[in-house]
Amino acid sequence: MDEAAWTALAITLTVVGGLVTVWAWRRRGAVPAMRAAALTLLVPAAYLTGTLEMFTRIVDAVGDWAFGLVLSPVVWIGAALAGTSVLLLVGAGLLDRRSGSRRVGRARRDELASPEAPAPADKGNKGNKGNKGKPAIDDDLADIEALLRKRGIS
Repeated sequence: MDEAAWTALAITLTVVGGLVTVWAWRRRGAVPAMRAAALTLLVPAAYLTGTLEMFTRIVDAVGDWAFGLVLSPVVWIGAALAGTSVLLLVGAGLLDRRSGSRRVGRARRDELASPEAPAPADKGNKGNKGNKGKPAIDDDLADIEALLRKRGIS
């Protein structure tokens, strides 16, 4: 488009915005009219700064991309792979949260492993009633620890 077309577009959009502003003033009051006037002033501001042409280029590029997206099976395969990736990441996060695993810092881990440290209070601890010198471990971790000991891994 040439400069005259951009000028005509900016003037037309500004006039339409002005009419909407007048309509908002009469029907709804001052606050909606002020909002409409603010939006109306964005059109000549975009024209004068050269961003009106940039916005139309962006809309053109997005339209071309969307048209290619709809008609290209390769793009749909890529979109399916991206969706699968997102589902796997979300699922892994949910499983991690559900299992109750928490990353413990080295200092806290050493504190829990020392025999002279008092065992922390654990409300739901069923499998650790006879171990007074050892830290409290929940049932899942006790099972894992037993398997590791059975295999000779400590």
